[in-house]
Amino acid sequence: MRFRDRQEAGQLLARVLIFLKGKQDVIVLGIPRGGVVVAAEVAKAIGAPLDVYITRKIGAPYNPELAIGAIAGSGEVVLDAGLIGSLGVSPEYVQDETERQRREIERRLRKYRGDQPAQELEGKTVLLVDDGIATGATTLAAIRALKKQKLAELILAVPVGPPDVVARLRGEVDRLVCLDTPQFFWAVGAFYEVFDQTSDEEVVRLLRESQSETNDVSRFDV
Repeated sequence: MRFRDRQEAGQLLARVLIFLKGKQDVIVLGIPRGGVVVAAEVAKAIGAPLDVYITRKIGAPYNPELAIGAIAGSGEVVLDAGLIGSLGVSPEYVQDETERQRREIERRLRKYRGDQPAQELEGKTVLLVDDGIATGATTLAAIRALKKQKLAELILAVPVGPPDVVARLRGEVDRLVCLDTPQFFWAVGAFYEVFDQTSDEEVVRLLRESQSETNDVSRFDV
């Protein structure tokens, strides 16, 4: 299965998630940057507020695309001890890289939210959305951090991911929706016709548009 772009992937995901439309206390969290584009389509379709939940990959030395762990916005760190050991990565490197990614999370939160507070998640149904899963490291960090916040329900929704990773993450959440789990999986972008870089400015725009739509709807609910 190939998606035209992230917008189409979000629209297709929304069809499966339509059971959430009209349900109270649902919040959609997009994982920046690309996941926010997908999440925005879902939030619009089900009439739920949109926010970001940032996780950052902790990359291996000399190969930053290889995840040896991940850190979530709340500070939750998930490390692949086996991979760290096999690569001979020093504790000092892990600590320094983790701190660097923590600072990047803080920078992005300031840019994306400005002076807007984060959504209150306790007691809510949280729908965590990304544009796809590869190793699952950043997704797992987000899931484990979110589970500490006493949610009513945690749903993970992604367009595509490798079957073994999807199966592993399914046991971490209350519900998992994945449109395609191809046996031969090499990269998330391979399943999109257009998989261009999402800018910080686009993330900010989508968050502001969602906030405006949510405020408009709430005026008619009183």
